[in-house]
Amino acid sequence: MAQAPKYSNEFLSIGVGGRPMGMSGAVVAGVDDATAAVWNPAGLTGIEGNLQIAAMHAELFAGISKFDYATLATKIDSARTLGFSIVRFGTDDIPNTLDLIDASGVIDYSKIKSFSIADYAFLFSYAKISKIAGLRFGGNAKIIHRKAGDFGKAWGFGFDLGAQYHSNGWEFGIMAKDVTSTYNAWSYNTDLLEETYSKTNNEIPKNTTEITLPKLILGAGYKYEFSKKITGRMELNADMTFDGQRNVLISSNPVSVDPHIGLEIGYANFIFLRGGIQNIQKVKDFDGRSSTIVQPNMGVGLRLGKLTIDYALTNIGSQEILYSNVFSLKLDIYKHK
Repeated sequence: MAQAPKYSNEFLSIGVGGRPMGMSGAVVAGVDDATAAVWNPAGLTGIEGNLQIAAMHAELFAGISKFDYATLATKIDSARTLGFSIVRFGTDDIPNTLDLIDASGVIDYSKIKSFSIADYAFLFSYAKISKIAGLRFGGNAKIIHRKAGDFGKAWGFGFDLGAQYHSNGWEFGIMAKDVTSTYNAWSYNTDLLEETYSKTNNEIPKNTTEITLPKLILGAGYKYEFSKKITGRMELNADMTFDGQRNVLISSNPVSVDPHIGLEIGYANFIFLRGGIQNIQKVKDFDGRSSTIVQPNMGVGLRLGKLTIDYALTNIGSQEILYSNVFSLKLDIYKHK
């Protein structure tokens, strides 16, 4: 039985890196570091060192869930770049109380065990600078692994394709995620669930295939110099989904469009201030009236030689005003001459 639900593999749509998240994810056209593996693999050609390492850690919902990312990008030559990335979004130490009460009705707390629910993505990236001036392109082959303790797990495989074009300060980008659709094959350990589910009249889950439909992201931006030391970059992205009507600014069936915009101001290539807005949605008040809400994000970055530290204050995975602190590091490594 095949399914194509909304928000399948949505943990890969959260985004990674303090810099992009501080700009509300509006970086498809301008991203040029190791985080490009997730945002737009074509941007991997912009890494400065021969090898670049990036990592991120964020805690959500008062530390209940954790979101981690690590990537390694290396140049093959002046035109080609390879990358490998790992993304994990998970909740750990969840109590398993299935065996808390034995057959005689006695509670035995020693039988409580813990388990984790986690989503993993392994991305293998390739990017190349085209012979056409300003054009670069890239792609990802990704393996998805999702696990719910010993109760169920899924394996999936998919592809992403991306391209960027830069000319005279203008930056354009396109990212096709899950371009061939991504299939997650779920299997369940029903032996652990059958007895409890039968007693509670719950339906025992069956092995199934979950489909992640393609998503298209378009981006356009402009990079400019106010002076020799002060630079600026602004970008507008539009996320196009094809899985039915979503509560976004342009909401229709089957295509919905979710715009978001980001801004970055840099001084002396040392300190960077960032901001942006995203998640433009219409909500109904208690009196039945509709209003439009937006999510603002902000961030700051420091470049200390070969090391860059980025921070973002952003709302991840919550409709309430609940912001998370996102920290990421980036290190450039150069070959000795």
